[in-house]
Amino acid sequence: MYFYANMKNKGFKQDYGVSHQRRFEKTLTFMDGLISTNDKILDLGPANPFGKILQDKGFQIENTPLDVDLDLNPEAVCEKSYDVMTAFEIFEHLVSPFPILRNVKAQKLFASVPLKLWFAEAYWNEEDIYDRHYHEFESRQFDMLVEKAGWIIIKKERWTNPSGTIGIRPLLRKFTSRHYIVYCERK
Repeated sequence: MYFYANMKNKGFKQDYGVSHQRRFEKTLTFMDGLISTNDKILDLGPANPFGKILQDKGFQIENTPLDVDLDLNPEAVCEKSYDVMTAFEIFEHLVSPFPILRNVKAQKLFASVPLKLWFAEAYWNEEDIYDRHYHEFESRQFDMLVEKAGWIIIKKERWTNPSGTIGIRPLLRKFTSRHYIVYCERK
């Protein structure tokens, strides 16, 4: 979440590489036709470039305040009602995403997470406690989490994240899915 907080005032095209732009475009395509600009959206986490893209397209978005620790205070995002909750690349940073998923007052959910890669350790920034992945999921683990929290998965998709660099890991990233996104509705 810290990463997005630092980028909140910058445009994604100039500050993000091709892989972020590609992920943003894939996410927009995935969401197309499933929500409307009349929907009130809780975008979990601080304001970020993808939220800005949605706002520019006319969507009504509210973000999590920067001073809220979602692990310690999940109720901070569960008090108000929303039509949609989005959580793009957020749940992997939380120790327990279940309370938010279970208790948020929304009828639709869009969430993406990085998938666990067998050839790489989970992302961990030693310099910044907010820029670490506590979880990197297998798609079946994430499915179980959202279903147990009371959601029905309507649509899901996985995609790769090629880095464009040379090496064994970059080669594997061309063929191994790295990101997983789901669209869910309340049971």
